[in-house]
Amino acid sequence: MRTIWADQALLAEGWASDVAVDLDDAGRIAAVRPGTAPAGERVGVLVPAPANLHSHAFQRAMAGLTERRGPNPTDSFWTWRELMYRFLDRLDPDQVEAIAAFVQMEMLEAGFSTNVEFHYLHHRSDGAPYADQSEMSGRIAAAAATSGIGLTLLPVLYRFGGCDRRPLVGGQRRFGNDPDSFARLLEGAGRALAGLPADAGLGVAPHSLRAASPEDIATAATLLPGRPVHMHLAETLAEVEEVQAAYGARPVEWVLDRLDPDARWCLIHVTQMTPRETLALARSGAVAGLCPLTEASLGDGIFDGVRWMQAGGRVGIGSDSNIRIGLAEELRQFDTSQRLRDHVRAALATPDRSTGRRLLDAAAQGGAQAAGREAGVIAAGAWADLLAFDMTHPDLEGLVGDTILDSFVLAGGNDMVADVWAAGRHVVQGGRHVRRDAIEQAYRRAVRPLREGL
Repeated sequence: MRTIWADQALLAEGWASDVAVDLDDAGRIAAVRPGTAPAGERVGVLVPAPANLHSHAFQRAMAGLTERRGPNPTDSFWTWRELMYRFLDRLDPDQVEAIAAFVQMEMLEAGFSTNVEFHYLHHRSDGAPYADQSEMSGRIAAAAATSGIGLTLLPVLYRFGGCDRRPLVGGQRRFGNDPDSFARLLEGAGRALAGLPADAGLGVAPHSLRAASPEDIATAATLLPGRPVHMHLAETLAEVEEVQAAYGARPVEWVLDRLDPDARWCLIHVTQMTPRETLALARSGAVAGLCPLTEASLGDGIFDGVRWMQAGGRVGIGSDSNIRIGLAEELRQFDTSQRLRDHVRAALATPDRSTGRRLLDAAAQGGAQAAGREAGVIAAGAWADLLAFDMTHPDLEGLVGDTILDSFVLAGGNDMVADVWAAGRHVVQGGRHVRRDAIEQAYRRAVRPLREGL
């Protein structure tokens, strides 16, 4: 049994003082005891550490390399995607493992506890499977063993190049599986997780209405009963138009009518919804998986967060393309985009919860739901996914309660993160990952040849 003692801790019922959090040997919280004398490891402020609910780890190595205009007069997600496919031709399993470990390390140093990896890079560059069909899933698991992060692995079913079911070509060939080969790949991914701690988990991800047929999506959702199902949805105007032309309904409308999404589901981006769709999907219990920095980078649009959250909708935060990995930055981008659109301040605050408090609560609880992880709250029985702030930071000097979270989200960043535990594993200490030097050196070796000639 270990104990973390905090001057202030954000519990399920709100802020408490002089809190002892006891951790059992499995990495779960055994007890929470407010009003106790100092004991064990002392920290200033302790809050739940959210899951990063959407990541494509390999894209981290592309950060900053796609900022030149493509051949089209208007650059967009679609021209960015062509550059991504060229990059894919050069990635091998060793590089993927090194990049994923670096991404996970950065997530932890930013205050995330868990990597929910939307993993579609399955095969060789020519589309042929590796000798072990789940080789690349195994590399993501190996990266998690190195970084110590919590992992929910989501192997992705990606079958077609569009709603017209055209075959995959070019870089997309590395993603492709039919339902039978995908079921085998999913089994192999489960075996790859067997060597990780007990908090690691598996889910399933039909990529999108463009890349999987309606039948594929319905079948995929049955493969792992009770586990998370994630899917990209309504990200771009072009996607909405393609789906509407093919299926006679807008993407969110189609999903609501045909798939009956519930709390197992996490719909990624959903930046292109009508008000009616927003309200209906919010009431389904599904999580909206938001990646505000990537959505801004790709010009996707602004998620209707005010309407969604007023309807009781659940949200979580991911880093998607990993151009920047920062919990505070993602939450700030989410909040400030609402302010810019609506010409207001504190758009997501409520009378009883400040902006930072409401956003962190939502990210912790929605992220845990999307990860299929018993976390998101400091309470007995939950995994010990914990974040301690550096209260020596000048912008946190003298602050208490919700104002700490407001300063982190709206005025701070990764440099305010002091310690992070993932299922009790103390992987960030003093603001630095315990294996940073080795992970960073491996990353440098991996990306150098990738970037030559790009």
